[in-house]
Amino acid sequence: MIEILRNRRSTRKFTSEKISDEQLNVLKEALLLAPTSRNFEPCEFIIVRDKEMLKKLSVLKPHGATFLAECDTAFVICGDTDKSDVCVEDTSIASIILQLTAESLGLGSCWAQVRMRNHNEEMQSDEYIKQTLNLPANLMVTSVIGIGYAETKLSPKDFDSLKHEKIHIERY
Repeated sequence: MIEILRNRRSTRKFTSEKISDEQLNVLKEALLLAPTSRNFEPCEFIIVRDKEMLKKLSVLKPHGATFLAECDTAFVICGDTDKSDVCVEDTSIASIILQLTAESLGLGSCWAQVRMRNHNEEMQSDEYIKQTLNLPANLMVTSVIGIGYAETKLSPKDFDSLKHEKIHIERY
């Protein structure tokens, strides 16, 4: 696991190579295995592979989502607010599990923050995605994860370059 963490970097440029059905099935399984608070399982996932829809998702906010137009597959991560009051935490866990699983399969990924972001001056990103994908009102969209084959592979993070001062023992 530590090697996956060292090697995982945000991928914003993807090749045109397709994710295989086998890889997609592993990614789906990972999402469904992600732990949730009190096992309420409030997470819902929309898989988007259609290029026109990926282009629509790439403009969910003014900055930081354009890579979605280039990825092979996007996963829209949602939480059912009728099932749980901790959807933000549960969907965040699912999002990182998805990204780490993608890395383990040799795929690149990048997270597009949706919750508390604006699509434009009149509409929240969450609402834009709800309209675009016809989602019910009780689903809260927290992120969209773009996945595909990375155009370039960045070097792993080095242990010595980590911010060790962020770790505190016993007290802050």
